[in-house]
Amino acid sequence: MRLVTFARQGEERLGALDGRGAVLDLAAAARELLGRSLPGSLLALIQAGESAWTLARQAEAAARARRAQSPALWVPLDEVSLRAPLPRPAKNVFCVGRNYRAHIIEGARARGREAVFPEVPEFFTKPPTSVIGPDEDVIVDARRTRQLDYEVELGVVVGARAKDLGAGEALSAVFGYTVINDVTARDVQKAHGQWFKGKGFDTFCPTGPCVVTADEFGRPDGHRLALRVNGEPRQDSSTADMLFSVPQILESLSASLTLEPGDLIATGTPSGVALGMTPQKWLRPGDVIEAEVQGIGVLRNRVRAASQIH
Repeated sequence: MRLVTFARQGEERLGALDGRGAVLDLAAAARELLGRSLPGSLLALIQAGESAWTLARQAEAAARARRAQSPALWVPLDEVSLRAPLPRPAKNVFCVGRNYRAHIIEGARARGREAVFPEVPEFFTKPPTSVIGPDEDVIVDARRTRQLDYEVELGVVVGARAKDLGAGEALSAVFGYTVINDVTARDVQKAHGQWFKGKGFDTFCPTGPCVVTADEFGRPDGHRLALRVNGEPRQDSSTADMLFSVPQILESLSASLTLEPGDLIATGTPSGVALGMTPQKWLRPGDVIEAEVQGIGVLRNRVRAASQIH
């Protein structure tokens, strides 16, 4: 399934994309076609567990089968607004730094250092207030940063409460996958000597456009990642270049730390960021960023100056 959070008539709802330019109101489909109740949000659906996931699949299947009889359950995408799939995560977004080999090399070169590969995953977080959805604006305040950067990443959505996972069982705890753009103020990152502040500004965690369930996405290794700025290719790589795989990330993160349903994990970015370019092409107001992960889709956002907000 390809699950979304969409807004219509001022109300956020749980939906499923059909690949034909429409979204299904899942709660309405379950109620009208099956006489059952589904949670109204994606976070609540994930937290409800496998019985609710099965019901969501049954509702989608029934809606597809009876589309001619119940067309109103399907809404054209141009009549709704897609939000971040998890508009307000229950806690901070977990992130992995320096997890693609070529990106580690380009970052070290840009800073005039020798490339050193981490021996364990390096974690930081982004606050829930940084999360935005497709076609929402990344806000840049020139008083705070002059070095705005982008980072396309594969996002992992946790589906089960888990602790001390082994790498061999780790993927069983995954609900699905999404696209994340780890927007970064490089000058702030450098000034603070750590990653949280420069990556934690409001709007610095675009997410979406959907969550693809793990059964449909397949194994997370070998998926292409790409990012374009105003149509210009900047990043183009594959999750095969990860230093630490998704199972290894989950194993390390869950060691003596409980993961919960709905937790969101950004797994690192490949090479091609503005920091590593010569000259460095920082994001500017008006730039359009398109972050893409094979099997999920394109996450599109525009950069807007804080002074343009009224």
